[in-house]
Parts: sequence; structure tokens; C-alpha cells
Amino acid sequence: MSDILDKLNVFLEKENISKEDFFRELSKLSLKRLNADLCLDESRKFRTGIEEVVFAKGKSVEQLKVIVENFYKENRSFLITKLDNYKYENLNLSSQLHFYSSEAELLVANKKLDPTLSPEGDILVVCAGSSDVKVGLEAYYTGLFFDYRVGFIADVGIAGLHRLEAYFSFLEQSRVIIAVAGMEGALPSVLAGLLSQPIIGVPTSVGYGTHFQGVTALLAMLNSCAPGLGVVNIDNGFGAMVLAGKILNLLQNVKE
Repeated sequence: MSDILDKLNVFLEKENISKEDFFRELSKLSLKRLNADLCLDESRKFRTGIEEVVFAKGKSVEQLKVIVENFYKENRSFLITKLDNYKYENLNLSSQLHFYSSEAELLVANKKLDPTLSPEGDILVVCAGSSDVKVGLEAYYTGLFFDYRVGFIADVGIAGLHRLEAYFSFLEQSRVIIAVAGMEGALPSVLAGLLSQPIIGVPTSVGYGTHFQGVTALLAMLNSCAPGLGVVNIDNGFGAMVLAGKILNLLQNVKE
């Protein structure tokens, strides 16, 4: 393989073609159009390190069936987020290898997954309240899909902050923390003020009237006075785990 890469490098230099231009053109060849409104980006993992994931919200059952059938035909493992129970049941996957969480609205297919929850992991998902678990589990299962070592802790929000004490050793041993919180969204700031790890805040749409479907928690996290806290969009557990995974990969590369 190294000989092939060496020859390719010599060829590119001889033809005065930059590697960036070569890979840009190569990536265009790996687009796969399934029909008029569906086009798979099969080189995404090659470019970004993260393979394409399907966002089910807004897609019809018919569109999802086309995508799923293609993945199974190619024997590829895949992840679908924001997949409600109605759409899942209409995909008729009972005979196929898959894992579905109705709580997280998430499907992992063509891949064995151990959904056992543990508080120990390089990436630790921490949910403030039990009402935030839905988003936290989206992050957790996404991490398992990408083969990260992920931990999960729930119901340790600031209404009973002493509950964190039992898990503090797991928090300190983790490399990256994803803090999921609704209501006033305070937990990520608290963790950022106590720990040295990078904290990724995930505001959720859980709360009463002036919570504004997560906007209050989002603004609270964005205005945190605790340094070392980054924030993703409301209910975006998937995006938080992708970011955490990229941070973890960088930390591991530096260590090596």
C-alpha cells in the first residue's frame, strides 16, 4: 500500500497537482444519487473522519426506505437520528441486524451494539434531569456507534448538586464531558468551574413557559462565566458527541 501511495505522490508532483485538489476531485466521484431528492455522500468519512449519518426528521418513510435499503445492500453499518417510532415501525427492520431506542429516537443498523449504561468512559455524558435523558441517550448511542468508550450519568442537576459527589471520580477520569441540561441550563457551567476537561453543553427543550423550548438554557450556557465550556444547538446530542469524539481523537494523537 505504501508503494502505491509513494507512486501517487510522485505522479501528483510531476503533474503539478496539489494533494488538496486531487482529494477534492476524488471526493466528487463518490457521490451516489439514489433518486431525484436523495444523494449519499460516500466520501464523508474519508474527508472528515465521520461517516454520513441520516437525520430522519423531515424525511418521509419512503425516502428513509430507499436510504436504508441501499445501506443494507452495501452491507454498511449506519446511524439514523430523530427517527420516531412511527417511521421506525414502517421501515419493517425486524429481520435485519439493528438496535432501536424509542427514547432516544435513534437507530443503529448492521452493527452489534451493547446498550448497557455505565458511568465510566473517556467521553462522559452527564444529564441534569431525567427529562434530559432523551437527548443524552442520543449522544451516548452515537458514541457507541463510533466505537468511543462512553459513560453515562443521569439526574444529577443543580436542584440536588450533592448527587454529583458519588460520580466525581468518573468525572475526573474522563477526557471530555457532555453536559445535557434543560430548565435554566446551569449544570454545564458548574462542571466547567469544577473540572479541567473540556465541557460541551447541550441545552434541551425541557422546561416551563419562559424556557422558550430551550432558548433560555442555550443563552445561559452561551453566557457562562466559566471558561472551557462550548455549546451546541438545542437537543443536538448527536452533534455534541461528534465534537467530543474529534476532541478525544486529537488528545489521543497528542499523547501518542
